[in-house]
Amino acid sequence: MKKRSDIAFTAAVKAAQRNRGSRAAYEKAIARRDWPGQITDELAAFISERDSLYLGTASAAGRPYIQHRGGPRGFIKILDESRLAIPDYRGNQQYISLGNLSENNKAFLFLIDYPSRRRIKLWGTASFADIDERWLSVLVHPTYAAKLERVLLFDIETWNENCQQHITRRYTAEPNSVLLEKK
Repeated sequence: MKKRSDIAFTAAVKAAQRNRGSRAAYEKAIARRDWPGQITDELAAFISERDSLYLGTASAAGRPYIQHRGGPRGFIKILDESRLAIPDYRGNQQYISLGNLSENNKAFLFLIDYPSRRRIKLWGTASFADIDERWLSVLVHPTYAAKLERVLLFDIETWNENCQQHITRRYTAEPNSVLLEKK
């Protein structure tokens, strides 16, 4: 029986886990509870607090690419139980993610909260859509001046939260401005 975790744990990954002794633990954990395929209340709360993410795509030839996306806190919008809308603001105009998704819709989102040392990984499919009145009403932030060019639609197939190990705490100036002013 296929499990959602098989999206990440391919046959090659499972073989590597077996060879290094971690596969049995993953099998037990997934037998208890496979990875979710929909947005839970906890995930929705985590997403709503993010002001950045990393988007992973690959060309049809399999060449990977990671792109940072950012915006005001809450710029990632939850459309339903498994779909996100992410504003695509004007950037360096390389359009690598746009090109990759035109030939390979598999995508990955990596969201991290450095102060609490928490990270969420989301696997799915993605596409870009042109901006129309509907998207403007959903995505435009009243105080963020960046030019909105497109919307990235991300359909979640599965997601997983993994351990805090090796995440260095980092803090932004915004919530810590009082601390910074004292120096």
